[in-house]
Amino acid sequence: MKETDEKCNCEGCELKSLFFSNIEAYEIERICRIKIEKSFKKGEIILKEGDEITNFIYLKSGMVKLHRNLSTKKDQIINITKLFDFISLFSVFSETKYNYSVSAIEDSVTCNIKLSEIRKLILENGKFALDLIQKMSKNTDRIILQSLELKQRNLNGRVAFILLYFAKEIYNNLVFDLPVSRKEIGEYINMSTENVIRTFSEFRKDKIINIFGKTIEIIDLKNLEQISLLG
Repeated sequence: MKETDEKCNCEGCELKSLFFSNIEAYEIERICRIKIEKSFKKGEIILKEGDEITNFIYLKSGMVKLHRNLSTKKDQIINITKLFDFISLFSVFSETKYNYSVSAIEDSVTCNIKLSEIRKLILENGKFALDLIQKMSKNTDRIILQSLELKQRNLNGRVAFILLYFAKEIYNNLVFDLPVSRKEIGEYINMSTENVIRTFSEFRKDKIINIFGKTIEIIDLKNLEQISLLG
């Protein structure tokens, strides 16, 4: 992990356009001055389960996974989070320590703001507080709905669902480099690594996808959507 101290351009700051649309310019400038950006290499842990919650964090660039250690000593991936998602929303106001870990699955940069500053804004600015509640609700709904969608599907349907999620929600492209391993996909959809590998092979054999190393090309989108819907 590397800490960076970049000069904040408040007019072009992501904090202004993404999050602080309802606070005054001087507040934006103050937050910009005190925020800290941290860079993480692929595979590095950004937050560790059990760490004390001291900062409010959003993802400025890259991609991360939220995951938790199970009693079986296996990892369960809760969510894969893309650019500009807030990765510390869950537990941040309800607990003193994180109930999950966050790791970079691509080289990533986070923006960190002291939680005390966010609490102050909440108390002073009702519109800001409402925006924050709406953002938290949307993120929670997304994770719950995705979990329900996956539980309703068989193995093929789950793999198809995840491939479509990466293509449509993450990369907006039918050709993309898969950012996670087959093992991590298994942890995400609650299936074994062997079953994930076998399903990928079946999809390739049926000419639904092409696989070139880590690169996935969806060549029969309609069929993959059908498998995701009916699987």
